[in-house]
Amino acid sequence: MPPADLLDPDTVRTRLASLPVQALAAEGRRQAAVALAVCEAGFGAQTHGLPKLEIWSAEPALLLTRRAASMRSHAGQWALPGGRIDALETPEQAALRELSEEVGLQLDATSVLGRLDDYATRSGYVITPVVVWAGAARDLEPNPAEVASIHRIPVSELLREDAPLLNQPKDQEQPVLRMPIGTGWIAAPTAAFLYQFRELVLFGRPTRVAHFDQPYFAWR
Repeated sequence: MPPADLLDPDTVRTRLASLPVQALAAEGRRQAAVALAVCEAGFGAQTHGLPKLEIWSAEPALLLTRRAASMRSHAGQWALPGGRIDALETPEQAALRELSEEVGLQLDATSVLGRLDDYATRSGYVITPVVVWAGAARDLEPNPAEVASIHRIPVSELLREDAPLLNQPKDQEQPVLRMPIGTGWIAAPTAAFLYQFRELVLFGRPTRVAHFDQPYFAWR
């Protein structure tokens, strides 16, 4: 594995291609896509207790958002840019469209590096995660109707020895997955994508995550 600060598009693309994607049938659920946009850490995440950087950092990071408080579902929760796949769209097209609509990041099809495994949520979606290379990704602008704030999480934060956090609720068959970030944590489904990205892309370890469950607050 290359050091986190030497991550490059070819390495990400090769690691993603090494594990055949596990796709899930919709089976009455709605289909959505999210973007794991690999960008530069910039001035820092400024969230979860991570320090704000004084100078621009080119260390690789992932873009995350806090959903607007006005959203009908999952208001205020941590999320990757994404949403429902429109008719005739591919997951890649939907992920790129949502990046543009939610955070003002304009990327074309050449930025797409591959996919991670689909994840079926308790709220009735099958989500396809699409990994894209976003470069510096400067001048981002949150869409206030959907996004309260934009955050850059350095990929080195995913390498922590205490990740992932797993707990087994008494009435759930599978453990609930969370990823520690700074002084807080992010829950599945977003955490599932972060964990598989860590294992497959950063460590080169083939890992499945679709079986991990979500905390109760994410079911609605």
